[in-house]
Amino acid sequence: MGNSSLKTNGDLFAAFFRVGLLGFGGGPSAIPLFHREAVINYKWMTDDEFGDTLALGNTMPGPIATKMAGYIGYRVNGLIGCFIALAASVIPTVVLMIILLGILQKYKGLEWVNSMSAAVVPVVGVMLAVMTWDFFQKSGKALGLGRAILFTAIAIVLLEILNIHPAIVILGILILSFTTFKKGVEAK
Repeated sequence: MGNSSLKTNGDLFAAFFRVGLLGFGGGPSAIPLFHREAVINYKWMTDDEFGDTLALGNTMPGPIATKMAGYIGYRVNGLIGCFIALAASVIPTVVLMIILLGILQKYKGLEWVNSMSAAVVPVVGVMLAVMTWDFFQKSGKALGLGRAILFTAIAIVLLEILNIHPAIVILGILILSFTTFKKGVEAK
């Protein structure tokens, strides 16, 4: 294994270890951390590629954090990268779960324990809001502001009011996009 491969594997481990260590609140709260590592810090993918990966990952069963880590690791350094990214993102969670659940169980009657748990929620909310705003702005640039607002409103109705699973909504959009693209190609 060359120095370049060692550095790449070391970068993968460091990036996904940080995500696993700081991703409080589960997979969705870790998405902005994945974005920071994969797109901003290491430039392993573009914003659009990250968005596509996230959309596809949300259509498949299982936790989003492991799907994202596995795919990005595989993309960066094949099967070895996949295993390194998966291990690095899971190890902190497992260790912290054992430690924190032990503490929570021992002191569950104390007010500071309940406050500690509640204090993390606003931070996660802000991280998700910032990422959502970034995705909305990119949508506005790609589709135009009016269409981005329309699609956002439709998504809110389908996902939050009608409780349609995100995978079905994304699949519907992919089919609609494919048929629209195919008609456009045939017209030329």
